[in-house]
Amino acid sequence: MSGAGLIRALDRSIAAILAVGRFLALPIAVLLFLQWPLRDLLRAYSREANDVGQWVFALYVAMAVTAATRAKTHLATDVVACRYSLHSRDLLWRLGVVFGLSPWAFFVLVASKPIVASSIVGLEAFPDTANPGYFLVKVAVWLLAGLMLGQSVVDAFGRRGERQ
Repeated sequence: MSGAGLIRALDRSIAAILAVGRFLALPIAVLLFLQWPLRDLLRAYSREANDVGQWVFALYVAMAVTAATRAKTHLATDVVACRYSLHSRDLLWRLGVVFGLSPWAFFVLVASKPIVASSIVGLEAFPDTANPGYFLVKVAVWLLAGLMLGQSVVDAFGRRGERQ
C-alpha cells in the first residue's frame, strides 16, 4: 500500500472510531439523569450509574476533541488567519500539527504509559466505590493521544484542501 493509501486508511479508521463515539452522548445523559431517581426512589445503583457515566464520558471526550480538530474548530484562531491565502493557512495548520500537536500527543502517550498500563493490568476499580471500570478512564488518555497523533499524521501528510 502506498503512503497516500495508508493516510487514507488511517483517515477512514479515525472517522469510523469517531462515528461510533458520537453515540456515547445519549448514554451519558441517561446515566447522569438516572442517578437521582436511583438514589432517591430505588435507593440503589446510583453510584454504579455515576461510575459507568464517568468512564463513558471520558471515552466520549477523548473522541470529541479529535472530532473537533478534524472539523478544524478546535485549536483554531481565525481572526487574523482569515485574511491569509488558503495556501498560507494550510501551511500554518500543517506546521502547527507537526511542531505543536504531534509532539504533545506523543509525549502524552509515552509519559502516561506507566499509569495507564498498570491500571489496565490491574483492572483498576473506582477508588471510592470499588466498582470495576476505572481503568477505562485512564485508557481514554491513550485514546485521546492516539487519535490526535493519528489525526496529526492525516493533517500533516494528507492531500491539501481536504476537510477545509
